[in-house]
Amino acid sequence: MTGLTLEHKQCLIAGDGNLPIMMAKSATQNGFEVICISLSSDNYKELKKYCSKVVSYGPGQVDSIRNFLQKENIKQLTFLGKVSKTMLVKRPKLERRAIEMLKEMRKLNDDAVMLRIIQEMESIGVTILDQTIFIKNLMVQKGVLTTLKPTEAQFSDIEYGFNIAKQMGGLDIGQSVVMKDRMIMAIEAIEGTDKCIVRGCKLARRKNAVVVKVSKPAQDKRFDIPAVGLRTIKTMKKYGANVLALESGETIIVDQEKMVKFANKNKMIIVAI
Repeated sequence: MTGLTLEHKQCLIAGDGNLPIMMAKSATQNGFEVICISLSSDNYKELKKYCSKVVSYGPGQVDSIRNFLQKENIKQLTFLGKVSKTMLVKRPKLERRAIEMLKEMRKLNDDAVMLRIIQEMESIGVTILDQTIFIKNLMVQKGVLTTLKPTEAQFSDIEYGFNIAKQMGGLDIGQSVVMKDRMIMAIEAIEGTDKCIVRGCKLARRKNAVVVKVSKPAQDKRFDIPAVGLRTIKTMKKYGANVLALESGETIIVDQEKMVKFANKNKMIIVAI
């Protein structure tokens, strides 16, 4: 997107979590108008504080979303926030175009679905932006963020876990792994990072597990930038993981100050490599 000129009117398609709120706040503070299509109810009220308009649709309401984008003359759009498969269960309505798109697709993995959605948006003249354009300050930089540093044994787990996570990301399976003593306790799949941590820590007997999260080798920054937040580190504490390793320059940390404070208080380690 080199040389891209940002439109004054931006659209945000928002899933769960704080990231959509942070994007809307940042864009608004920098003079942009943000129109929001909310796919989730958990951040709807907060989004209304920073967006000039917020409408609510389910992920399967493709026709309605297309019509809204055209009506608002939207030219640029950002996807942010977790869009889980459970959203389709809670709001199962599939409009005509969504059904047609699903029938056309050979694969239904996350990347394939998102690329097909992007193609659909582009067909009506909407450009999908890099997710980090308005929140670059949240990208973690290389180094140890906490007071405690990893031991030699922990670095060994981090290095091994990093390589495994990269391979899994290349297969579009997941981007996180849980390690202990150079053994893989769990690999993230459809359940997401936090549930992968729970599963892996239980197998590690709730003690001294290492969590590694990376970007995919060919990460499309228009969707699914790896992100962690306070809930991640709290889940680790609860189930017995004490090291979180992230890929520097490729991972978003939500509420970094609060995460680091919690980690220091509980003698945990956060490192970006």
